[in-house]
Amino acid sequence: MQRRRFARGFTLVEIMVVVVIIGILGALVVPKLLGRTGESRVTAAKVDIATMMQALKLYKLDNQRYPTTEQGLLALTTKPTSGPAANGWKTGGYVEKLPKDPWGNAYQYLSPGIHGEVDIFSLGADGQPGGTGEDADVGSWE
Repeated sequence: MQRRRFARGFTLVEIMVVVVIIGILGALVVPKLLGRTGESRVTAAKVDIATMMQALKLYKLDNQRYPTTEQGLLALTTKPTSGPAANGWKTGGYVEKLPKDPWGNAYQYLSPGIHGEVDIFSLGADGQPGGTGEDADVGSWE
């Protein structure tokens, strides 16, 4: 008699109740999380851009100027061989590697920029200038 009381497991009804509760929670939570993927990608792009802007400022401190548009962001990882000399370029570079934007495209760079001394930007989900929502450009000017 004692043994039976300790060996007792869950009934099918108890397991079904737990499965139904998990299903209801999943149905309520998952759509809210999926609706935020666009916002999280825009936020990730802003963080990447801010990091590269800091690296560009260090580059300017060492070389007295920003890289040209032709030298691009690649000047943050490898010493430029064309265009204005980068005599103060730091061995090892300013970033380990250049990130892709959250949509898998390369970040764009302009020097001089339209919105400031330099502009770094992503063209958004559609990869085209302009747009709204997730397709909107995300840039260092924001």
